[in-house]
Amino acid sequence: MAQKTRELVKDIADELIRLLNKAYADELIAYFYYKTAALLVKGIHANTIADQLEEIAQEELEHSEELAERIIQLGGEPLDDWDAITKNANYPKIDIPEDRSDYVGILKAVHVAEQGAIGVYDDLMKFLQSSQTKDPVTTHLIRHIMGEEMHHEEEIETLLGL
Repeated sequence: MAQKTRELVKDIADELIRLLNKAYADELIAYFYYKTAALLVKGIHANTIADQLEEIAQEELEHSEELAERIIQLGGEPLDDWDAITKNANYPKIDIPEDRSDYVGILKAVHVAEQGAIGVYDDLMKFLQSSQTKDPVTTHLIRHIMGEEMHHEEEIETLLGL
């Protein structure tokens, strides 16, 4: 990691890396479940739901990549083992209905996951704001991802007619 970067965040670096790794794990898990649900959803609205889930899945994958890059910049390493990912995730499982034609159930499960993600990023923002150490780069990244998670929640609510 760049020497000046480490110096700027030295007081919070280890905890910040730990929290970012938890969010990274969440994003990888979300990608996995959303992509799988997009492939397996059945029924009259399957194409619409699959397209939306696929789009969100790709954005979740992008989030995981952005978080991994920041973890590396801060001198850490992103989790690299699936067991560690599920162990460290805030939300290690998304309860997708077994009935693949239950698109409402699928959307409700994704809705809960998005609300959880918003909470994770809100907590990260509070951590960053409560610290004497200022990290504008991570703050910007978390705001960016949180905004996209809020947009996902809105898209899903639209599909659910909420």
